[in-house]
Amino acid sequence: MIFSRTNGLGRTSRCAALALLLGGCSFDLGSWSLGPDKEAQPKPAAQPAPEISAKSISDAQEAAVQGRTLARSGKREEALAEFEKALALDPYNAQAVYGRGLIYQGEKQHEKAIEDFTSAHGLTPQRAEPLVARAASYLALDKVKEAVTDLDEAVQADPNSATAWSYRGQAYERLGEKDKAKASYSRALAIRPRDDAAKNGLARLGG
Repeated sequence: MIFSRTNGLGRTSRCAALALLLGGCSFDLGSWSLGPDKEAQPKPAAQPAPEISAKSISDAQEAAVQGRTLARSGKREEALAEFEKALALDPYNAQAVYGRGLIYQGEKQHEKAIEDFTSAHGLTPQRAEPLVARAASYLALDKVKEAVTDLDEAVQADPNSATAWSYRGQAYERLGEKDKAKASYSRALAIRPRDDAAKNGLARLGG
């Protein structure tokens, strides 16, 4: 159950919302591959970052891919071990930090998940996925305004993300902003007509 208060959302829709994130886009990270040249660079640190060899980057990427495969097979503990291995080799591996965050989220360790999604967002600020995932954990902690901020940014980063629009609808619905919620649900359904969370949301709002 991802929400601590109902605010008009039924238990089924709350559970479905997290399932949408974890099942729909959770470990589909193939397009996140960052090669040895590192498409996304870490933010400048106070101390010089340690040099990471090309082999460590390659081995980290291999471990992250293995973690993704294990996670998609439901082997969360094994997946977590692979993500940890990847991050020990390359602390800036976006796939691994995002994947680990999703593992934490699935175990309802939302504070840890938020930390990882924040790191993943810093490494790949152009991606919507870490923002959507972080918003889901914010919703689980009843931090609705923080979730709305992330989701507003997420739909700007990827206007074609049905998941982002669907979550945005839920967040605005919880804030009582029905027009924005309905518009978000409608946009989600235009992109993904079988989005049950968006359908249910519109039904609740009389849309």
